Amino acid sequence: MIIILFAGCFIFWKSLSALLALLLLVPAASLGVAIALYIFPGTVGQTVFSVTKVWLLALPLVWWLWVEQGKLVWQWPQRRELLAGTFLGVLMFGIIVGAYWLIGQHLINPANVQAKAQQVGITSSYVYVVGAIYFTLINSLIEEFIWRWFVQSKCEVLIPGTVSILLCALLFTLHHILALAAYTELPIVILGSLGVFFAGVCWSWCYRNYRSIWSSYLSHILADLAIAIVGWEILFS
Repeated sequence: MIIILFAGCFIFWKSLSALLALLLLVPAASLGVAIALYIFPGTVGQTVFSVTKVWLLALPLVWWLWVEQGKLVWQWPQRRELLAGTFLGVLMFGIIVGAYWLIGQHLINPANVQAKAQQVGITSSYVYVVGAIYFTLINSLIEEFIWRWFVQSKCEVLIPGTVSILLCALLFTLHHILALAAYTELPIVILGSLGVFFAGVCWSWCYRNYRSIWSSYLSHILADLAIAIVGWEILFS
């Protein structure tokens, strides 16, 4: 009886800890996007957005090292992870570019996107390229670290099994909805949000399957590269 009680308390504490971690982290992503794109677009908004990015990166590290008393371990990618990431990435690249040429270019108003880009500081092709490189190579790694390694792990504590993948993908999609709504029309927001959700499902599945972020990071790079190409077409063509 004592063992059962102890086990129940332990499970309750782990669930409560996971829920608290998610409550401290997930809203920050949406808050940063909302302030940067809606409330204070420009220097103030970008500053707040950068602060929230630091919070999103720092919280998982602090939580893992201090709260859970874990250790950071470097893990080299396995061949099957690289193959899976490449396959998924090429598939996502083709879907994104194909969806734009078939549907997106007929629904997106370039003038609206260009105006919003100017408002948030994308004032030249040079600025865009630098930002695209950052988001493709660095931000994608940060997002995999945050949303797959940390958030997916906490979702698994709250909802054991594959359903945790759907929860993590949903949480990952929330701030992307805000970002899409700031730049594009409702049909694109809906299609883009569904795309982000299904990408999140794939990346969370990769993490659950391989217990590393290499495969999801590689495919994330290729997906973001496709988005960068589409963005260039909208802004500068």
